[in-house]
Amino acid sequence: MGAALGCVVWLAIVVLMAASVWRVFEKAGQPGWAAIIPIYNLVVLSQVAGKPGWWCILLLIPVVNIVFMVLVAHGVSRNFGFGAGMTVLQIFIPVVAMPILGFGDSVYRPQP
Repeated sequence: MGAALGCVVWLAIVVLMAASVWRVFEKAGQPGWAAIIPIYNLVVLSQVAGKPGWWCILLLIPVVNIVFMVLVAHGVSRNFGFGAGMTVLQIFIPVVAMPILGFGDSVYRPQP
């Protein structure tokens, strides 16, 4: 019974994250369905962060991929009107941060 409950909780988290990222993409004027396409969702996330889409290639390089994700998370935070606190939340507790960005009142305003 414990394993079944774990699977249900895991599935609920996956659905919540997919719906949240879908909503974040739509707020940013990108196609929401891109949230469920592997690799392409990273290209779109880079664009939402104001970075070039090719940055997703940097995910293949160890250590560089960590720096890449921090920069992308910060870009997304800034473009939705948040600061470093939301960046930290996206990095360490994304299951809380993405629903805030996706379903909250924040508006996508790209920063130069």
